Amino acid sequence: MNFQKSDIYKVEELHHPRANWLQPLVLLAPSGIWLLLLLVLPTLIIFQLSLVADIRPGDLVNPNGFKNYIRIFDPLYVQVIVRSLFFAFGTTIICLILGFPVAYWIAQIAPQRWRNLLLLAFVLPLWTSSLLRSYAWITILRPTGLLNSLLSNLGLPTLELLNQSQAVFIGMSYSLLPYMVLILYASLEKLDKRLLEAAADLGANPVETFWQVTVPQIFPGIAAASMLVFITGLGDFVDPELLGGASSMTAARLVYNQFLGATQNWGFGSALSMTLILLVSIAIALLIKFGETAPKR
Repeated sequence: MNFQKSDIYKVEELHHPRANWLQPLVLLAPSGIWLLLLLVLPTLIIFQLSLVADIRPGDLVNPNGFKNYIRIFDPLYVQVIVRSLFFAFGTTIICLILGFPVAYWIAQIAPQRWRNLLLLAFVLPLWTSSLLRSYAWITILRPTGLLNSLLSNLGLPTLELLNQSQAVFIGMSYSLLPYMVLILYASLEKLDKRLLEAAADLGANPVETFWQVTVPQIFPGIAAASMLVFITGLGDFVDPELLGGASSMTAARLVYNQFLGATQNWGFGSALSMTLILLVSIAIALLIKFGETAPKR
């Protein structure tokens, strides 16, 4: 075949370093601009507001120090942040304990033709509003609700769950459990059964096989699912607000009060927001570092 000189120039342009640099830039430009306008710039604005003490709507922004961040270390606010971490971590543990058997059963035991249908049925609650799900739990857990009515009919003592930490755990676990199951299912579906058979042939009991063969294979999935539930639970506002009552104040609710509550303080609310962003960033960094660790063979 005969190539024209112009064709050779076109090939050289495609392999030119500048072309190789511009191609990914063009592809990433739409999403990059979107993230810049809706994530980076708002975060910078929040950080700027966090450096202004006692700023309210309409005040001039004049950054003057880290007083708002120092205020976070007040024992009252430290307790709120610790409670938020407690709810997020506890919900992660509950979802992992409840979600792993379900994901394992769907991925390894349930018939192949039913798996997609089972997953669809399990994530159906996500099709409804989180607000609606929380109100449904209020109907179930209130003193005259469905749960206590059932216990009374059975002659059992009633439970005071609404406006307690237990109700927050129930609501958050119910809301976030499908995420845990979906990610664990994706990992368990790829489980190498040959390694399980080899472990059994070598005399390993089921417990040893689980901890030394199954868990290392799906550890990236466990880490990803746990971090997703933890991060989402850390910023959950609806469940603690509706199910926990005044005794379950969390960082998300505290941020809301600083921006839209009666005592507005945008500077302190921004500092709390930046603190939550920092905690989430640490969680994501841990996920990137440990979540992609290859299982040991």
